[in-house]
Amino acid sequence: MQGLFDQVWFRIAEWLVFTLLLVALLLLIGVTVRRFVLERGGGAVECHLRAVGPRKGPWRMGFGRYGSDDLRWYRIFSLWPRPAAELSRRGLVVVGRRTPTPADLAELAPDVVVVEVGWAAADGSDPKEPVYELAMSESALTGFLSWLESMPPGTIWQS
Repeated sequence: MQGLFDQVWFRIAEWLVFTLLLVALLLLIGVTVRRFVLERGGGAVECHLRAVGPRKGPWRMGFGRYGSDDLRWYRIFSLWPRPAAELSRRGLVVVGRRTPTPADLAELAPDVVVVEVGWAAADGSDPKEPVYELAMSESALTGFLSWLESMPPGTIWQS
């Protein structure tokens, strides 16, 4: 009787492991397909993001997708189809640029540049404190600055 009981538990454990592996594989496929769909139109760049100020949190790995009005930032390891953050292009200002600190290097690669961004005040003055920090490669930073300074054809900015 004991041998039969052991076989039943072994079968249950075997199916449980098989089911967990299948779920993990489906999640991996889902994340990969989501990223492919979001990046296929172009205008996407890998970058890390974190909020600054009183709610300063850890760096989050993801990618930004350039639009005509905003930069939409998506988490890499997520199935959620909507962006986790949207940085409006209107009034977006680079507050500062720096190399990663030793504390940052625990989460970032050493070859990235950290860019602090915020939005201009209603009177047009530059922000005093950044709202977000973006960490990206030099080439991605060049593209970001180009996107920030350019204006799509036919766009009329309201003042």
